[in-house]
Amino acid sequence: MNAPATVLPTSTDRRQEQTQPWDHWRAHFPALHQKVHNKPLVYLDSAATALKPQCVIDAIQQVYAQDCSNVHRGAHTLSQRATAAYEQARVDIQHFINAAQQEEVVFTRGTTESINLVAQSFLRPRLQAGDEILVTALEHHANIVPWQLLSESCGAKLVVLPISDSGQVCDEVLEKHISPRTRLLAISHISNVLGTITPVQAMVRVAHAHGVPVLVDGAQAVPHIPVDVQALGCDFYAFSGHKMYGPTGIGVLYGKRHHLAAMPPYQGGGDMIRSVSFAGTQYAEPPLRFEAGTPNIAGAVGLGAAVRFLGKVGMEAIRAHEQELVTYASQALEQVPGLRLLGTALPKIGVFSFVIDGLHASDLGTLVDLEGVAIRVGHHCAEPLMHRFEVNATARASFGLYTQPQDIDALIAAIHQARHLLS
Repeated sequence: MNAPATVLPTSTDRRQEQTQPWDHWRAHFPALHQKVHNKPLVYLDSAATALKPQCVIDAIQQVYAQDCSNVHRGAHTLSQRATAAYEQARVDIQHFINAAQQEEVVFTRGTTESINLVAQSFLRPRLQAGDEILVTALEHHANIVPWQLLSESCGAKLVVLPISDSGQVCDEVLEKHISPRTRLLAISHISNVLGTITPVQAMVRVAHAHGVPVLVDGAQAVPHIPVDVQALGCDFYAFSGHKMYGPTGIGVLYGKRHHLAAMPPYQGGGDMIRSVSFAGTQYAEPPLRFEAGTPNIAGAVGLGAAVRFLGKVGMEAIRAHEQELVTYASQALEQVPGLRLLGTALPKIGVFSFVIDGLHASDLGTLVDLEGVAIRVGHHCAEPLMHRFEVNATARASFGLYTQPQDIDALIAAIHQARHLLS
């Protein structure tokens, strides 16, 4: 009897095999277990906010259901439990980004507040008329507007580092623009529009060689790639909880200890003091110095749970999984007639901004939603970058650890359906 013919796996079979280990992690996200317009949800908007795993939801519920108390000031059991959970989250985050000590981790409301804190507490006292702040052309508004406000009030100047047509900035460009009047380099680790991973480590070396401190906007980096702030060498690193599968309204500012110790408080109030009298106030040491008032306790605890979840999945595994998706999506989107990708520089993460001939981004977003596909449309809080590429708006598909090749297939099918409806 002849042996049965060997059946080679199809590309679809291979994609299914590759996604099987990730089905376990997808199952942790209850939001994915629903339908939109009677279609299974395909969530491709993780760069705006990531979905939340059940362990994060449970951690927040635990705070309000069992440990509902203020932190740091209570002698009773609930306060002690809340304080322990809050400070454990700080330790978890310290280890996650490899900060040298937990006192270098400041809880904020998010990336935006973290950057504003550095602008007002660190840079303002050092800034004089004629000084310069360096940013790049691919920055989010949160890493532009605070520096504009500061520059306008101090008579300083915002200097913009150009990017290439592929969407990359390099340390050679920095060398040409840095000057004796440069007081800070503020740069995104990863572009929220292009997915471009900037060469932060090299740029930090250049800046530090000129005595210039560096702030990194890491909002899009921490959910996707391993981040080691000591290896990067940056002075400040800002990120948000909701981008990394944690709650909204919570974020982190990492700052080197000697910087934080020399910075005045950003806000005044309870819990950021050692003692208060009408004659004067002695401030607490960092990080409490920068955490005035009752903090977002449940948010911090939820963020700690998100960090532990990411640790279980493994950041290297997430990076490898996403690289497979980036390759697959790049090849698939290139086959769509009339579609133009913005930013093709490598390395990058799973963020794809694009325009399609004859199809406005807003119309596309509405029509693909009818197919259950969630994408982002607009300028993505990066209007200067839109101007750089001479577009008013783009559609953006962005991935999370729960994204699978079938989601990309669903997006492309929805794009074809949208074109059909408008033809």
